[in-house]
Amino acid sequence: MWRYSWATLNFARALYFRRVVYPARKRRLRRAFAAEGRKSHAYFLVTSYMVEPEVTLPVYRSVFTAAARNPDGATIVSSVVDGADARLIQHIYDTMPVDMSQVKLVIDRIKANGKRDALARTLEIIGRCNPTHRDILVFVDGDTMVPLDIATQSAPMFMDPKVGALTTDEGVMLDKKNLFRDWFVLRFNQRQVMMCSMGLGNRVLTLTGRMSVFRANLACDPGFIEQVRDDYLEHWRLGTVKFLTGDDKSTWYWLLKNGYEMSYLPDVRSWSYETQPRPGFLDSSQVLMTRWFGNMMRTNGRALKIPPREIGFFTWWSILDQRLSMWTTLVGPITVILAALLHSWEVIPLYAAWVLSTRYIFCVIISLFRGTWFPVTHPPILYFGQIAGAATKTFVLFRLDKQKWTRQTSAEKAQVALADRLRARESAVHHVLAVIWLTLAVMFLTKV
Repeated sequence: MWRYSWATLNFARALYFRRVVYPARKRRLRRAFAAEGRKSHAYFLVTSYMVEPEVTLPVYRSVFTAAARNPDGATIVSSVVDGADARLIQHIYDTMPVDMSQVKLVIDRIKANGKRDALARTLEIIGRCNPTHRDILVFVDGDTMVPLDIATQSAPMFMDPKVGALTTDEGVMLDKKNLFRDWFVLRFNQRQVMMCSMGLGNRVLTLTGRMSVFRANLACDPGFIEQVRDDYLEHWRLGTVKFLTGDDKSTWYWLLKNGYEMSYLPDVRSWSYETQPRPGFLDSSQVLMTRWFGNMMRTNGRALKIPPREIGFFTWWSILDQRLSMWTTLVGPITVILAALLHSWEVIPLYAAWVLSTRYIFCVIISLFRGTWFPVTHPPILYFGQIAGAATKTFVLFRLDKQKWTRQTSAEKAQVALADRLRARESAVHHVLAVIWLTLAVMFLTKV
C-alpha cells in the first residue's frame, strides 16, 4: 500500500506539473523577464578530469555555442588537470565557427586534489567577477553536452526571487546497445517522472552534478563555496565523515537549508557521455549505485532535521520516504523466500508472474509520460533496479564513510588500520541485525 500509493501520487503530481503548472509558470516568468528587459550574464563552470578527447571536443563545442548564443555575454572557467586538455580546449575555442567576441575563456590548471577543490577554486575565480542576482552560473561536467539554449531557457526562471537553482532533463549517450544502456535509459525515464513530481513544489531532491544552473551570486557566496570545498557530517558511530563525492548534494543542501527553491525544466535536456565502469552489468550497476545512494544517504539525515514548514511538507515527506522505501521494497522478496522455505516453492512462479506483469504496467506508464516506447528488457531491469537499489541503500546506510569516485584508480591497497577494521565489522553487525529485525517483522505481520 505504501509503495503503490506513493507511486500513484507522484505520477499524478508529475502529470499535473508537466501539462498544467509548468507551461503556465514558464509563460509568466518569460513575460516578466521580457517586460523588465533584464540583462543576465552567463557563467559556465566546467570541470574536466580523465575525459577522452573525443568526448571533450563535442562537449566544449556545445558549451562555447551555448555561451555565444547568450545575448548578454558569457564567461567560461574551465578547470583542468592535464596540460593536453588545456591546449585542446583553447584550440576548440580559437576555431569555433561562431562569433566568440562576447565570450571570455579562462582555463584554470590545477593539481589533482579532487573535484570539490576544483569547484571551489573555480567558484572563487568567478566570484572575483562580482556576479549579480540577475546572472546565472551553469555547472557542467566535462562529459556532458549542454543544451544550446540553456542560458535563454534558464535566465527567466530566476525572475522568481525564491529560486536559487534549477536542473533539467537528462539523456544518455552510449555507443554499445546492451543491458547497461537500457538500464541507464530507464533510470532517466524514471527520473523525469520523479523530477516533475518534485517540480510541482519547486523543490527538487537533487541538483544533478552533470549539469545544473544556479543564481550566480548565491553560488559565489563564501558559505556556499565552503560547503562545496569541505562538507562533512558528524555521525554518532562513525565520527566525522568528510564528503569526497556528492558535491551536487552539498550544493542542494546549502540552498535547501537557506530557504531557496529549486526548479525543474522538463523540456530542456542535457546529454551525458557514459562509460561502463566494469566489464559486467552487475558489477557496473553496483559500483554506480553505491556512489549515488551513498551521496543520498549522507545528506538525507541532515535534510530531515529541517522543519517541514520551512521546506514544504511534501518535500520533507519525500526525503523521509528515501529512508523508508528501501525497507518496504525488500518486504516482497523476503516474504516470498520465507513462504517458499516454510510452505511451498510454488509461490515463486506466482510471484515472478506478478512482478513481470506489474513492472510491465509501470514501464508502459513511464514510457507514455516520456513519449517513447521501451525494449523488452525494461520490466525485469526495473525490478532489478528496485531490489538491488534497496539492498544497496541499506548497505551504504550503515557504511556512510565508504566513498569512491567511479574514475578513481585503486592500483594499490593501503594498509587498513585496526580501528577501521573494527568499524567495518561493527557496520556489518548493525546491517545484519536490521535485516533480521525486518525479517522477523515480516514473519509476524504475514503469519508465515
